[in-house]
Amino acid sequence: MGSALTRLKAIGWSYGGLAAQRLVLLRALERASLARARDVRELHELLSVLYAYPDDRAVFDQVERMLRVFDARGDLRRHREDFADSGIAGSVTFYRFQAPTARWLARNWARHLTIDWEEVDAERLGRHLPLLSLAAECPGIDEPPLDGRAWLDRLRGEETDAAFAIGAAARLPASELACNRMYDELGLMLRLAPGPDTPSRTRARYARSAFVAQGQAMRRGRPDLRAEAKIPPRAIRFVSKREGSRLIDLAREAMVTRSRGLHAFDFASPLDVRLIDCGDGLEFACLGVRPEHRHVLEAAYGFLILRNGVPIGYALVSAFLRSSEIAFNIFETYRHAEAAWVYGRLLGVLRVLFGSDTFTIFPYQLGHENDEGIESGAWWFYYKLGFRPRDAGTRRLVRRELARLRRRRSYRSSPATLRQLAERNVFLALDRERDDVIGLFPVDDVGLAVTDFLNRRFGSNRDLAEETCADEAARLLVAGDWRRFPAGERLAWRRLSPIALMLPGLARWSPADRRALASIVRAKGSRFETTYVDLVNRHARLHSALVSLARRSRETRTR
Repeated sequence: MGSALTRLKAIGWSYGGLAAQRLVLLRALERASLARARDVRELHELLSVLYAYPDDRAVFDQVERMLRVFDARGDLRRHREDFADSGIAGSVTFYRFQAPTARWLARNWARHLTIDWEEVDAERLGRHLPLLSLAAECPGIDEPPLDGRAWLDRLRGEETDAAFAIGAAARLPASELACNRMYDELGLMLRLAPGPDTPSRTRARYARSAFVAQGQAMRRGRPDLRAEAKIPPRAIRFVSKREGSRLIDLAREAMVTRSRGLHAFDFASPLDVRLIDCGDGLEFACLGVRPEHRHVLEAAYGFLILRNGVPIGYALVSAFLRSSEIAFNIFETYRHAEAAWVYGRLLGVLRVLFGSDTFTIFPYQLGHENDEGIESGAWWFYYKLGFRPRDAGTRRLVRRELARLRRRRSYRSSPATLRQLAERNVFLALDRERDDVIGLFPVDDVGLAVTDFLNRRFGSNRDLAEETCADEAARLLVAGDWRRFPAGERLAWRRLSPIALMLPGLARWSPADRRALASIVRAKGSRFETTYVDLVNRHARLHSALVSLARRSRETRTR
């Protein structure tokens, strides 16, 4: 059967008139027993590709049948240990999951979740366990002395050690943020054992997506991103809370099985989920963040990228002042597909959702302190798509590298040079270049200016500062009693009031402009954070004031 696998690999990503041949090979491989773990893995990856990019319905149905029982294959079970951390059904996953993901796993698969004690500092855990116990139990730490693992075994009762620690940390009498920080401090390496329905990337698919066949060759060319960004998606559909929860779970499953985490997926709100159809089987599940976990100024959304309903990648986007900062990742299995075209469709979505005319990539995505980015040549990938640095030193380095390439076509930038190039953002502007965009707008300076402002007025009393600023902003913006706002809007009002009070010339704004600002602050905590983005984009006076505030803050900081 090795020859069937070899022939299926040889077809690879080719399409057009190959469905019948693929179907014969797939049926042969369904009955086959592969000798090597490497062959089993390669079969799984080929099936995963065809799940997302099937030639026709017959190929898709065959692939789905094979994936449904993939964990029951005898050859996979023989080599089970070789598949640890692969995300393949039937394999074990190890990872230091952050608190929200750990709680999700414990809520749904508690009996499959344990602590990998070989990768845990039991002494460190022991120092934190008093917080997870009753005061009356604490003498047991010393008399007789018990290490962290032994004491946790006493505490957990019938639960697994992981389920107890995760649940106890979540029930601490503190804010969600503090509980999350406490759990993360435990430093637990978790072990998720395989079960009938535990997360895997083998069968992950959004069942409500329409079936779409791959009837033609892949789009291999390099798209014109400026043109692509001006093509709107076919449809944007808000989904119900139930469907939103399903898409959030699918996003978490896609990350868990690849030992990754994403803030926007961890803290996603099922009330702010959209499904965006871009045609040809490409969809984006757009996930908003719960109000209590939103950024102060930017709006952050997570995008699960689906092809034929199968997760093939993700993006994290921050939007502010008609600009978007993008982190984009196509999962390794699918990187030979239409990554550049998918990226172009994403820009078209961002232009519609956020009104963005400028896009930027931050240094980590380019390879800064990210070896995967350096190895993949991420910086040049984005350069060839039209992104350019704005930093003078980086531009000089680019000119030097391009001159070397012209002299010798085989020349490639060294890893050291790629790390230098990746130290600054790169940008793509659809129209004129602006300086008031993410990547150039000094959000950190605004934060420091707020600290100085609060210290001058209130010293270290932050509780007094928060209440006073909220009250003063409510009077100045004619907003009424902010304490009667819905919970998310109250929180946003508390967080943004100091910045509102610092806006240059606010007292001289017209009543209409000030009322509009009040609506913007409240929208930051509303159901859809895109409402906040849209209102900010429309408020020209706020835009100018924020730029002026940032400029003053930077000038003060550099004196």
